[in-house]
Amino acid sequence: MEKQNLKGWLYLLPAMLFLGVFMVYPLIDVFIYSFEENFNSVSQSYTGVGLHNYLYVLHDPYFLQAVQNTFLLVIITVPLSTGLALLISLGLSSISKLRELFQTIFFLPYVTNTLAVGLVFMILFEKTAYTDGMVNMLINFFGGESVDFITGPYWAKMLVLCFYTIWVVLPFKILVLTGALASVGDTYYNAAKVDGANSLRRFTRITLPMISPSVFYLVVTGFIGAFKAYSDAVALFGTDLNVAGMNTIVGYVYDMLYGASGGYPSYASAAAIILFAIVLTITAINLLVSRKHVHY
Repeated sequence: MEKQNLKGWLYLLPAMLFLGVFMVYPLIDVFIYSFEENFNSVSQSYTGVGLHNYLYVLHDPYFLQAVQNTFLLVIITVPLSTGLALLISLGLSSISKLRELFQTIFFLPYVTNTLAVGLVFMILFEKTAYTDGMVNMLINFFGGESVDFITGPYWAKMLVLCFYTIWVVLPFKILVLTGALASVGDTYYNAAKVDGANSLRRFTRITLPMISPSVFYLVVTGFIGAFKAYSDAVALFGTDLNVAGMNTIVGYVYDMLYGASGGYPSYASAAAIILFAIVLTITAINLLVSRKHVHY
């Protein structure tokens, strides 16, 4: 038994070393940087240790705007994308002809470059001196007025960002849920039909509990992915997200390191630790909720 345990630890050793070097050590390093005031990355010196970096970040209007944008993105896109993916997966599972073709079509955005998709969305929504864009053409066709979705009001820009984010994450969720639905045996449905259960009752009592682990996985990873959003906003609004008012927490960290106002690793570290705490808290809440609503 001891030899088997030793063999198992030896198999795990490369992965543990990799995680330790590239995940655990950087996290500890960032945590230390977050308390070092006026840290200079060139001379590796700082003037003091305390909570100044956290206080600065929490009072920075750009960071507060980034937090607002990120939370709105999370609250809107995660439930909508998961629910929409479930509806599409149910539709795909209920058809027999051309199912593989439709699955391939829905999966195509997942293998497409994110920035390329963002440029397409920008062209569709952007209002220029030469054209109002295809979306505004449709709005005008139905009697509405053109809206500047890229440089216009905040709600319009947030609408485009949420729409784009849902479009990007939807294919993967459809793939996972389609596989989960395929694993539900027909025996359960046949028994429910014999008992006279209608479609809605079969879905709530059989389908949803059986695929709840997959739904929970998508919700947790969806929250984490939405909190890490950055490239989506860059693809739509350019690199200067603070001017556009559409920065995210990850974008704020990047700006503090490499942006126009960059060169402040201590502030960036403090913002990164705050993001880590938020994601950890949300994940812990999801784990607590899953104990009652997820059936393994």
